[in-house]
Amino acid sequence: MGVSTSAPENGVRVVTADFPPVNALPVQAWYDLANAVRAAGRDQAVRCVVLAATGRGFNAGVDIKELQRATDHSALIAVNHACAEAFAAVYECEVPVVAAVQGHCLGGGIGLAGNADAIVASEDATFGLPELDRGALGAATHLARLVPPHVMRALYFTSRTIGAAELRAHGSVWQVVPRDELEKAALELAREIAAKDGHLIRLAKAAINGIDPVDVRRSYRFEQGFTFEAALSGTADRVRDTFGKEGNA
Repeated sequence: MGVSTSAPENGVRVVTADFPPVNALPVQAWYDLANAVRAAGRDQAVRCVVLAATGRGFNAGVDIKELQRATDHSALIAVNHACAEAFAAVYECEVPVVAAVQGHCLGGGIGLAGNADAIVASEDATFGLPELDRGALGAATHLARLVPPHVMRALYFTSRTIGAAELRAHGSVWQVVPRDELEKAALELAREIAAKDGHLIRLAKAAINGIDPVDVRRSYRFEQGFTFEAALSGTADRVRDTFGKEGNA
């Protein structure tokens, strides 16, 4: 259990999250993920990073039980910073990042996948932000990178999910494959990227980030201000307590 890094072939690093049963990450895990992605990107032998997860889902967001155990707002502050670091690490990685998404990709999972450079998804992958049902806000910044504006708003306000095939129709998922072919497909795309000149691919990543119309780090931090307001007002706890005791968001 934890975050691990492997090197299945030259030029490619795979960063894998393993937090059963649903990959809901505690605070330290978000930092561990950020550190692993940044370290892989800094390695001059690496030209592409694959972000993956074990188990039935890619990511179920933050560990709500960790927030519920806190007696003050320190846990919320910690998770806000940790998620921001993990999302930024994916976006700012010096080389392209391919997200290999299976099963559920919810909450913080949208922050990771939305900041990746390409997404390969299994046929059973679903994407969504159930934040409003769970006393939280955030990651609309990243959902907006996956679907058109009005679709993003409808998904956000309803807490609905959207399937991988629909996202591919919107142009944000590169490839949809059977679940047992996900690893192979993600590595094939990573291999093709990693075949490029290492210096040139890093320049290309920096150039493409530089022409993005939205500063994703600043945009997400703006959203987080409203998350904290919801917590201070008591709204977050009231909604979260009615959600249930599953412990994931």
